[in-house]
Amino acid sequence: FIGEESVAAGDRLELTDSPTWIIDPIDGTVNFVHRFPFVAISIAFAVNKQTEFGIVYSCVEDKLYCAQRGGGAFLNGEPLHTSGQEDISRCLVVTEIGAERDDLALSTMTSNIFRLLKLPVHGVRAVGTAAVDMCLVATGGADAYYHIGMHCWDIAASAIIVQEAGGVVMDTDGSQFDMMSRKVIAASSSAVADRIARVVRAFPCRRDDEDLSECVCGASGDRDTAENGV
Repeated sequence: FIGEESVAAGDRLELTDSPTWIIDPIDGTVNFVHRFPFVAISIAFAVNKQTEFGIVYSCVEDKLYCAQRGGGAFLNGEPLHTSGQEDISRCLVVTEIGAERDDLALSTMTSNIFRLLKLPVHGVRAVGTAAVDMCLVATGGADAYYHIGMHCWDIAASAIIVQEAGGVVMDTDGSQFDMMSRKVIAASSSAVADRIARVVRAFPCRRDDEDLSECVCGASGDRDTAENGV
């Protein structure tokens, strides 16, 4: 088992080839505290370091997203498909400010939004939960999502939901998706994902399977547990 609360309690985070549950019982804790209506439960199951199925339940909306590898993605039983959008200027992009508040992280995040708006993209939004953000891409309601600093339990389930809905998931530098890297782009098409990867920059942040207590981004592992800003 890999979970936000167990890691916060001191468990070592390691993704092995063994069958593994990756769980975030409340994604969007700050939303929950403020009664902002986007709070989700995220559950993924991985074997050989590959996610086999994922479930995201957006509690207030009563929306159940799910996907199984090779079996498609669904919302409350109805098939999901991304928008398929390839024109970045027509894209609605979702991101998060996150919990990091040091100068480098903040300047990087705000400059990324500036670069996207100057492309231009059609708009930028923040919902407050990475799991729901990515599921919005799967529905076609948003065309892309990117973020730096979230954790594997935030995106393990929603990544396979996006992929099974026909979307693309990759690292922010354009390389293959790695749920432990704490960097992700999820998009409606390869063209959109590649365009975002060319303009966004990442601030230094240790991988999830390294020692989070030494994370450059303001010990965000501890702060995410307290505030869960992604």
